Amino acid sequence: MLSGKNILIGITGGIAAYKICELIRMFKRNNANVRVICTKNALNFVTKLTLQNLSQNEVGIEEFELEKYVPEHISYADEADIMVIAPATANTISKIATGICDNLLTSIACAFRKPIIIAPAMNCNMWENPIIQENLKKLSNLGYKILEPESGFLACGYEGKGRLCELNKIFDETKNILLEKNRNEKNYLITAGGTIEDIDPVRYISNYSSGKMGIAIADEAYSQGNNVTLVTTVDVKRPYEIIKVKSAQEMKLAVENKFETSDIVIMAAAVADYRVKNKSDKKIKKNNDDEITLTLVKNPDILKEICIKKTHQKIIGFCAESENLINNAKEKIQKKGCDYLVANDISRKDIGFSSDYNEVTILKKNGQMKKLERASKKDIAKQILKEINE
Repeated sequence: MLSGKNILIGITGGIAAYKICELIRMFKRNNANVRVICTKNALNFVTKLTLQNLSQNEVGIEEFELEKYVPEHISYADEADIMVIAPATANTISKIATGICDNLLTSIACAFRKPIIIAPAMNCNMWENPIIQENLKKLSNLGYKILEPESGFLACGYEGKGRLCELNKIFDETKNILLEKNRNEKNYLITAGGTIEDIDPVRYISNYSSGKMGIAIADEAYSQGNNVTLVTTVDVKRPYEIIKVKSAQEMKLAVENKFETSDIVIMAAAVADYRVKNKSDKKIKKNNDDEITLTLVKNPDILKEICIKKTHQKIIGFCAESENLINNAKEKIQKKGCDYLVANDISRKDIGFSSDYNEVTILKKNGQMKKLERASKKDIAKQILKEINE
């Protein structure tokens, strides 16, 4: 994901410094090159040897340690794609905000002309100090990305806002900024989740779809540098655009609104085939009858309708079958008119609905097929995108 990216991490003298060891591992696991700069006080909380082993690079501490003829604060700034300062103490934040360069870390920050993320961590009273808040506001206005601390029990014994934010938040923000620089402007429109068709205010018709496959595809498309819109019935927070819908008709409207500006449309949602004809505005009361009759009407066939309208779009449909998987999928791709169809066997308990794993067969409009063996939905998402983009 971050292969070829150079990340510079600045660690200052706060108790949360030890947490940055795991952040380094997260970046390394994603193939980033990581270099670390420490203030002298940071080494009171984490050792230089530990940081060197984790980053697999020398750790910078003293200013003007020369490599060949290039001052280190300049060479570090030139090499890195992004700088992450975490934890950032009130002292270091104030120095950067006022242009003070009295150590290697602040000198690099002053010379850095690429994105800088600052993740503060300090005592809650220090965080609330108006001088610190003014300095943070100044840095934010200058384009620095500030990841505010979280509230909770602090190492100093206080309870309040000052804890370093979650490492995943720092990782995601760093990744998003780096990938944003390389967006290829391909627009993905992806649907996920099972639609909900109301019977009355307390009852509805739906299906067992968890939305995990569609969300995994959206995550992967975004991580590859694409612009993503996810239309979903599932509550989810992501850095790309999320459009929350409920019913098939709501999903149809959302898809139509985004369709013209989309390059690739992946219809992974499980859209209910039918909805109640006369939805009740009030709860239907139980009576003495042993039976109740609901009249159902067909929902719009969103996939078929957009296939008729398509111009430049590449459209991928999904089908969930409990029997005759391939025969039903062949029939469906011809009937719908999509470019690809991803067929799921929902009769198996180890894949499909609610599972974190899947096994699918991808059918092409020209009749070719490719089976993707059982793997995590994240891996299946990667393989699907690779197949449709070849």
